[in-house]
Amino acid sequence: MVHTPIKPAEKPNEPITERKVSKLEGIKERSQFLREPVATELMQDTTHFTEEGIQILKFHGSYQQDNRDNRVRGQEKDYSMMLRLRNPGGYISPELYLTLDSISDKYGNGTLRATTRQAFQLHGILKKNLKATLADIIRSMGSTLGACGDVSRNVMAPPAPYKNKPEYVLAREYAKNIADLLTPQTPAYYEIWLDGEKAVTTEEDPAVVAAREGRVGSVKTDHGQSIEAIYGTQYMPRKFKCAVTVPGDNSVDVYTQDITLIVITDENHELQGFNVMAGGGMGRTHNKEETFARIADHIGYVDKADVYDLVKAVVFTQRDYGERYNRRLSRMKYLVHRWGLPKFIAEVETRFGKKLEPYRELPEWKFEDYLGWHEQGDGKLFVGVHIRNGRVHNQGTLRNKTALKEIVERFRVSMRVTPNQSVVLCDIEPGDKAAIQAILDRDGITSDSQVDSLERYSMACPALPTCGLAVTESERVIPSMLARIRALLDQLDLAGETFVTRMTGCPNGCARPYMAELGFVGQSPQSYQLWLGGAPNQTRLARPYLERLHEDHLEKELEPLFVCFKQNRQAGESFGDFCDRYTFESLQQFTSTYQPTSSDSPAVDPAVNPVGSGRRRNRVGISDDLFAKLKAKASAEGKSMADVLEAAIKDSLS
Repeated sequence: MVHTPIKPAEKPNEPITERKVSKLEGIKERSQFLREPVATELMQDTTHFTEEGIQILKFHGSYQQDNRDNRVRGQEKDYSMMLRLRNPGGYISPELYLTLDSISDKYGNGTLRATTRQAFQLHGILKKNLKATLADIIRSMGSTLGACGDVSRNVMAPPAPYKNKPEYVLAREYAKNIADLLTPQTPAYYEIWLDGEKAVTTEEDPAVVAAREGRVGSVKTDHGQSIEAIYGTQYMPRKFKCAVTVPGDNSVDVYTQDITLIVITDENHELQGFNVMAGGGMGRTHNKEETFARIADHIGYVDKADVYDLVKAVVFTQRDYGERYNRRLSRMKYLVHRWGLPKFIAEVETRFGKKLEPYRELPEWKFEDYLGWHEQGDGKLFVGVHIRNGRVHNQGTLRNKTALKEIVERFRVSMRVTPNQSVVLCDIEPGDKAAIQAILDRDGITSDSQVDSLERYSMACPALPTCGLAVTESERVIPSMLARIRALLDQLDLAGETFVTRMTGCPNGCARPYMAELGFVGQSPQSYQLWLGGAPNQTRLARPYLERLHEDHLEKELEPLFVCFKQNRQAGESFGDFCDRYTFESLQQFTSTYQPTSSDSPAVDPAVNPVGSGRRRNRVGISDDLFAKLKAKASAEGKSMADVLEAAIKDSLS
């Protein structure tokens, strides 16, 4: 992809005293450390927050949304709040999970959503219920602080709860510590949601507290503020994403983070330090060539004693020199791009106070999802449970919400959310394996060997109807799209093939489609950009192949690509590796003369083309009284009005 040069930033060694900033920077600075206007507006009898309130609310872990399925001309939008948790490494205690399950029914839309950053989201929470919802989460030792907004987001780590592999234990430990280091310290969070009540929280490592307060190390952190020593009054220019992993384990998408730390141990598995990557990021904007997805660079190695100082040095470099006017260019990847890597490293080293050591050699990266049963290493077991598109709910014969609640409640197991939107149930006694598997089987949860590999290695963002940025469907349509792709592969005698497929409803890249072998990026209603050429182990950026692919033309566009792959691949070559090697020019030459045999929009089993899949095009008027009853029923069942209406009509016509 061609990157348009960006105007050079200020010289790295000259202090920034005055520069143009966006309106949001003023909102953050006036917020009294994330207090206002949220505290005031929360007390007002309204259905939604103001624009300023929305921006500060994000730091508390919530986005204001409206259900676009329920939009009616002349009526107020159907406002609700999405609430996202912050749980480093995806860890969820039994008590917290049962709280989330309960409040999703009591205050939400009856579902939970596992995210691509190892957290849970709740949808459909009304403004009047937001405080009670958050209070329940906090009292169950959960937190949403910093799950959204211009701060460090949820810190990722491999979800496998191995106890006999020290590197994995260290990755989990340091993911929590980095999260604690970079958590906002404002008292506003507890003042607003618990009325100032002292919250019970997990204990922080004293070394982390000392590093955050600047009492140890070479990187001082007062920033002129006693409350937010790391962030100051304006926090970061944009979101900041971190991950910690072990050599070879790329379950966390190492190249997509602002900072990735890789645990380095000696032959006795004692921690020595960390390899460091920096400058990755997925978000971009259509038709804005100055925006782009970027993979992280290897910037060096740091000793374990200096890791917190190094993280602070990188954070401070982005805090002080990241773009604060044009938010499209505010992620750290653009700072690295416009400065160049040598200049970026030099500034980090200046703040760090020493040179980084050379990046250590590592084994090849491998994607892991940890589905199925595994030995934990301490006599106990863990099981990875596939959750289609991360949606924990009961629908038809699939009742993963019922199953997970019963398992956690009965066996008191903890869980870890995976970066691929599934969950790992941990600390299982061997004697409980049969009973747990029976519950999974009873409630229609497919075992790892039975999950279609296309679905297993796919991801999709929620998109419509609630995400305000979505231009088309993602979560609701990807099951039918994958079924059509599988049918096409079978037709072409490629039944055994699989590849990483990811879909988003907009170009912001939450499901990391730019690392996929086959990526669908929402372009317009029912149309997607097609990205090809990512690596199966997520180490190479994909590239845009088609600017616009209408979902009705899926087979017509993909068939020649798959036939070319079949005829010209090397032994054992994956689809993504083939597209990268064969070149897009050669692919286009092949497809330009190919005559497809597939018809568009083939019939798809209703089980994989559910209601709510975004394929409706007709409208029917109904009375105001019926509309009110329909809305009430949809709210009670946690569904869209369109889904309820379509199901009722199907029942009456059957």
